[in-house]
Amino acid sequence: MARRYDPNPFDEEEVNPFSEPAVRGKASTNYSGGAFYTANPGSVPPASNSRLSPLPPEPAGFNYDGGATIDIPLDTTGSNFQDIKKKEKELQAKEAELRRREQEVKRKEDAAARAGIVLEEKNWPPFFPIIHHDIANEIPIHLQKLQYVAFTTYLGLVCCLTWNIIATTTAWIKGEGVKIWFLAIIYFISGVPGAYVLWYRPLYRAFRNESALKFGWFFLFYLLHIAFCIFAAVAPPVIFRGKSLTGILPAVDLISSHALVGIFYFIGFAMFCLESVLSIWVIQQVYMYFRGSGKAAEMKREAARGAMRAAL
Repeated sequence: MARRYDPNPFDEEEVNPFSEPAVRGKASTNYSGGAFYTANPGSVPPASNSRLSPLPPEPAGFNYDGGATIDIPLDTTGSNFQDIKKKEKELQAKEAELRRREQEVKRKEDAAARAGIVLEEKNWPPFFPIIHHDIANEIPIHLQKLQYVAFTTYLGLVCCLTWNIIATTTAWIKGEGVKIWFLAIIYFISGVPGAYVLWYRPLYRAFRNESALKFGWFFLFYLLHIAFCIFAAVAPPVIFRGKSLTGILPAVDLISSHALVGIFYFIGFAMFCLESVLSIWVIQQVYMYFRGSGKAAEMKREAARGAMRAAL
């Protein structure tokens, strides 16, 4: 029977890796087990060196030939290289041309600014710009409302002449003759650009630059505009051919024979009446501002100086 304090024969041998090989070999030979274990010291030779030999160091590169450079030959004589050079020269020439044009435009703008010339960019109507129109940024705040109303009268004239074409077209279809339709087209072609050039643009520039002569130009042609609107609202057959304008007299004449044409003429009569009333209000307000701001006296002085220069 095994003794009480005999060591466990299945325990692993504790070996100090830092001890000398001779000592470790001697310690291993002195081990003895219990009753069923007999150590044979001579069967196991002592280990000469229990440490594993380290592996040789290897480079930490990710490829086998990490330090080698790869030369990619460039075709400097082929057609592709020549095409690239040609395109590069063309781009450089275009860039130089654009730079020259920008400098030329800038030089012209500077010269115009020094001469007091305002370059007006066309921005209205937005879908097809044909005129320059920027009330919010160019007209003083206290005059913007009046300028907007004046612009409304211009658009109102465009609407009146457009409706006049529609009404005369209806009358032509009903047998009133083609002459009144041609006259309506002439009124539109001459009236729309004429109104802009003769009285709306002078008023716009008068408010923007405070020019007394522009005010005088506006008053002259705006009075003609009001006279035409009043005449068109009545449309007597004295100067123009009577039914070429949608006035009250042609409307009364046509309502009995052609009810639809008569209604169209009555609508045109109402539009010309509204245009006349609004235009009278505009010229009254502009004249009040003209007198209150002292532009009337300034215009008289400029007119007198102009007359003296003409006489001399």
